Amino acid sequence: MSTMTLPEVDTRPETTDQTDSDEPKMFHYVRKNKIAESAVMGTHVVALCGEVFPVTRSPKPGSPVCPACKEIYESLQPGPGAE
Repeated sequence: MSTMTLPEVDTRPETTDQTDSDEPKMFHYVRKNKIAESAVMGTHVVALCGEVFPVTRSPKPGSPVCPACKEIYESLQPGPGAE
């Protein structure tokens, strides 16, 4: 098994799961540079937890975050220029 460093670890939550009320169940962390492309082109993104989905919504403060994504995100080393 080998270890791979993720480029551009600056991420933010995005949604995948939808309920009957069209409210997201959970948001996932994805690479920031893929969010706009997915939202405009409909391409799929890969969350830190491995879930694959198209970006359809933006998170609001207090939105639930995928526990696996959050754990992975918090374990990542800060990128260059981070303080």
